[in-house]
Amino acid sequence: MAAHRKPRQRSTGGGKARTAATIALAGAATATGFDGTGHAEPQLTPGQVKAKVDKLYQEAEAATEKYNGAKEKADAAGQRLRDLQDQAARKEERLNSARDALGSVAAAQYRAGGLDPAVQLALSDDPDRYLENAEFVERAGNRQNAAVAGVRQRLREIEQLRGAAHIELTSLKSRRTELKQHKKTITGKLGSARQLLSRLDPQERSRLGVSADRATRSTGPRDTLTAPGSAPSQAPNSRASAAVAYAYQKLGSPYVWGATGPNAFDCSGLVQAAYRAAGVSLPRTTYSQIAAGRRVPRSELLPGDLVFFYAGISHVGIYVGNGRMIHAPNPSAPVRVAPLDEMPYAGATRVV
Repeated sequence: MAAHRKPRQRSTGGGKARTAATIALAGAATATGFDGTGHAEPQLTPGQVKAKVDKLYQEAEAATEKYNGAKEKADAAGQRLRDLQDQAARKEERLNSARDALGSVAAAQYRAGGLDPAVQLALSDDPDRYLENAEFVERAGNRQNAAVAGVRQRLREIEQLRGAAHIELTSLKSRRTELKQHKKTITGKLGSARQLLSRLDPQERSRLGVSADRATRSTGPRDTLTAPGSAPSQAPNSRASAAVAYAYQKLGSPYVWGATGPNAFDCSGLVQAAYRAAGVSLPRTTYSQIAAGRRVPRSELLPGDLVFFYAGISHVGIYVGNGRMIHAPNPSAPVRVAPLDEMPYAGATRVV
């Protein structure tokens, strides 16, 4: 009789593998389409693009304020380090002078035979002057001891300065690392925003009031939604009036993250520059500026007050009256007048 062969069993694992491969191929075909081009995400409407871009700009600005804060601390640490190094250099100069003086005394003693001065006087041929000379030697010895103690004290001071300088150097390195991280975040967010905006044609970008490139100074008429002469006159004092006038002068200036003027600004940089021009020193960051003055309710706003936005206090403008402010929005738009309701309002402060 002919041998009967058992039918070969199908491998369960192989079936699963083939099924997975089939699903993967089907997914790839769906993603690729007939033209072989991958589609990472569905086509967005112009409105959806703007919403995404606005979100990216807001996140970039939050990172910018962190960058500004880290830079301020890095600059302070760098200045403290330079001051400590200068102090150490001056003390080392005095230390070297003291060492030279002690070296001269030691050399003189060596040339004299290395005997203790008191012994030399005791063997002197002029004993009548012994007491007088002994008193002189005692004073000289005291001065020498004081010089040695001074050298030791300067050595301790120099070591303390070097220790403090090491701490500041460590802090500076940490701040610089933090700066790099924030810069990477900012450039990444702005790059993503530019890519999204590049999908829109010029007409769509113009209609939405955004630009794919960094905003440049406007060459056309300036935004005068509020008459420039009225806001300064309504300001509570001359310094607030001067700050508002400065902000009006900068309408059309480009937004550049980290910039504090005179030709480009980020939001807190514009505020700082405006009040600097008015003779008032303000902190660099939004979350420090909101604490720099007296908080005022929205119903009592006056021209010159600082107005803040978003829960994280990541944006600031200068109130100019009639529910409007001057601010540096983001890289898609220059310094301009805008309504307070353009962004989520967070609070206000009066700094003068």
